[in-house]
Parts: sequence; structure tokens; C-alpha cells
Amino acid sequence: MAAEVRAFHVDGPAGLALVDSALDALDRLWADGPEIPAEDQVLFALAVSEVTTNIAQHNERTDVVFSVDVRVSADELRAYIRDTAPPAPIDWDTVSMPGEDSESGRGLALSQAALDEFRHVPGDAGNTWVLVRRVGVDRGEG
Repeated sequence: MAAEVRAFHVDGPAGLALVDSALDALDRLWADGPEIPAEDQVLFALAVSEVTTNIAQHNERTDVVFSVDVRVSADELRAYIRDTAPPAPIDWDTVSMPGEDSESGRGLALSQAALDEFRHVPGDAGNTWVLVRRVGVDRGEG
């Protein structure tokens, strides 16, 4: 028997309203889908929120749109976030948490820490972000 998979798709102009729509859809998925441990829910939602908020807040063009496709199963949480913004120049070797007095700059570092897989694929049509968290994995301390 195949594992139950629940999914949603939202798209529209890159703004905070779309971020809210994506997070609301994720909340509905938690309520209606397979049982997912709270820690996995919270950390995956944090990563989705950080990436989508970055897209909404850091694009300089008003015509940027993005889409969020999420698939949830009992084993894995996966999101594909695509935007039409210019390719984001990211030096992954320098992504780290800023100092505790800093008011911004945590999004990518938090997402990296929360996910088992976090990829950014820039392209001519924009950026694709792949977020994956495996469910129920013992990641240990340190």
C-alpha cells in the first residue's frame, strides 16, 4: 500500500499575502494529512516561511511572482518554491547565523539548520528552491 501523500500549490505576486497563503495551506495540510511530529512541522514551516519571506522582501521588481508546491508524506516533507526574480547570488560557504544583535540575515542559515536538503537552483527564468525534511529522523545533539 502506497504511503499517503498530501499536497498543495499556491502562486501569485511575490508579497507577504502569498507567504501567508502558503503558511495557511501548510497548516491545513498538517490538520488533514498524515500525522507528522510537531518538531518536524515547526522546523519545515519555519524554512518555508523564511525562504518565501526572503523572496517577498528582497526582490526589487514589482512583477516578480512565485509559486509554492508542497508534498507531505509520513516519511518526508518537500517544498519546491519557484520565483521569477533575477538569479539570487548566494555563496553557500558563507551562510551562517549573524550576531545576536542583528535584526536580519538569519533566513538561509535557519533554513539550512532545519532541513535535511536545501538547494537553490538559479536560472534564466528565476530561482528554484528545494526544501526537504525527512520525518522522524534522530538528528542527535551536536
